Parts: sequence; C-alpha cells; structure tokens
Amino acid sequence: MCGRQCLTLAPKDIVCACKYSTKIGDEKKDMEPEWRAEYNLGRKYEGSHNIAPTDITPVLVSAKHFDEAEVDGNRRVLVPMMWGMIPFWHKGDYRKHGLTTNNCRLESMLTSKLYSRPFTKGQRCVILCEGFYEWQTTKPVKKSSERAAYFIHAPQSSDDFQIYDKSTWNGENINLLKMAGLYDIWTDSNGDKIYSYSVITFQSNDVLNWLHDRMPAILETEEQISDWLNCGQISNNPALSALKPAKKLCWYQVSNEVNNSRNKSPTCNKPLSKEDIKKLAMIKTPKQSNMLTSWLIKSENKSNIKKEQGENFEIKKEITDSVPVKREKSEKDDESEAKRLKKSE
Repeated sequence: MCGRQCLTLAPKDIVCACKYSTKIGDEKKDMEPEWRAEYNLGRKYEGSHNIAPTDITPVLVSAKHFDEAEVDGNRRVLVPMMWGMIPFWHKGDYRKHGLTTNNCRLESMLTSKLYSRPFTKGQRCVILCEGFYEWQTTKPVKKSSERAAYFIHAPQSSDDFQIYDKSTWNGENINLLKMAGLYDIWTDSNGDKIYSYSVITFQSNDVLNWLHDRMPAILETEEQISDWLNCGQISNNPALSALKPAKKLCWYQVSNEVNNSRNKSPTCNKPLSKEDIKKLAMIKTPKQSNMLTSWLIKSENKSNIKKEQGENFEIKKEITDSVPVKREKSEKDDESEAKRLKKSE
C-alpha cells in the first residue's frame, strides 16, 4: 500500500535523476526525459515532504503516447499528473467521484472497470519519489492514529548519503524510488483534460510484511523500468508478469506528524532517535493498563496499611497480657484483713 509520498526536487533535478541509456536507431545513447507540462486544469507540481492523494507529481511515460512520430517507444517524457485516477465515466467535479484510487490492486486489475481500460491501452507509467510513508498495521493499537509511521526509500550510492539531509548529497544524483502504475486522461465538460494515475500494489514479501500486508510494485532495475514503459515492444501480459516484490529497500521510523496531510514540514521524513521512539512507545501505552497499574498500587497500599494496623494491635494485646495489673484495695478487702488479725490474737 502507498498512502503518502515525498518528492522535494525541482523539475530540472528530477530530469537529471532520471537519465537513462537507450537505443536510438543503431546507436545507444545517454538520454534525459523531456519535461512535458500538461495543462491539468491549471494544476502544477509542487515539491513536498508529505504528498497526499489528489496532489500533482511527475511520472515517467513513453514518449509514444505524446508523439506519433515516435516509432520504437524508447524515449521517455516526464508528465505531472494527479495522484488518484479519475474514473473515465465520472461527471462533474473531478475531486468528487467518491472512490479511493491512489492504489490499484494487481490481483483485480484485469477485471476492474476502472483499471482494465488504461491497462489494455498500454497506459503504463512509473511514479517517482524520494520515498513513501507507510503505517504499521501488523501490531494492535487502540487508535489508528497511534500506528507507527515509517519512511521507505531505495538504497543510495553510499552510507554517508542521508536521504533526509540534502547537505550529505554532495552533488550526487539521488536514487529515486520508482513504482509501477497506470494513468488515464479525464476530460471535463469544457473539453479540458487532466492526467491522473494509480500506484500498483500486491502482497508484501518478507522485506515489508512485518510492516503491512501490501506493498507497491517497485521497479529496481533499468531493465524493469524500460520493459514496463515500452508498451510497443513489451505486451501487457509479460509486463505484468515481470512485476515482482522489491528485495532491497531501506526504512526508518518517523514522527506521526506525517499523519496530517496538511503538514508539509521538512521534518516529516526525518528519522526518530532511539530516545524519541521509546518516549513514543510510552505515550502510546493504553490508558487501561495505566489505570490497572494505579488500582493495583492503591490496593497494595491499603492492604499494607491494614496489615500494619493489625500487627500493631497484636503487639498492644501482647503487652497488655504480659504485664500484671495493679488493683486498688476495696472496703471488703479491709474487713477480711481485720478478721484475720483478730483470729491471730
């Protein structure tokens, strides 16, 4: 599953990070994708540390979909599109179709009314991001908002390269995370078009099943990217069969401030320290447990007090029983003493 993304690069830097080698005619050339800014109802890509569905992000597609002169389909273009495919049959406000379409389940894609059409038309794309956020669903929590949030990204060129700290990049190109997807084109009542996409997901493998039972279809090699984009040379069934769960990924826990899609702070993808993780775990301890602990402590204290009171009572009783009591003489005692003395006389 993929619910949030992070992509902060400027368009020129994204183009640079998407360089590729391809065969043009009989020659192999190093290429850069062309940035193609479609109208998209006036909406544009804006870099963000917390990209949510309905936001605009750039995706890679084959130039063949935009240039009829493109013969072999090897050239690529970058097109900003809205995350969350708009159903082609929808009428009215494009944001109010009522469906959750940020993810597309691979298992039901071929029979889906929404996804089977763009897939059949070869409208395959590659979604680019610095990483995506996922919330752990494999551990029980009282509230969904208490689930631990993680940032997942692709391995980088060196251990010194910290994806959350651009000062460590040192001019190196970031290894963007690349996810397989489908895109479609929706037209409003005025004839204006907007491009939108969905991320393909399937069952998680051993790499991420500790976090969530679903994961995006991540493309790890240049060959995988090329085969997925080149619908002219690689037909749908082989392309679909080639999608496999990623084997090499990196991740770390982040603050739950990313839960709020309006929070675009640069701290969203910063890793939590070990101390912060411990504090967060303490805060998330269910209140029932705290109340139970408090009740047990109070009960134990009361029991101790009663026990102490009982011990004091036994001590007092023991002292009373062991010490002889001195009686005052009565008149009857005096008469008896007088009779005894008279007899002795």
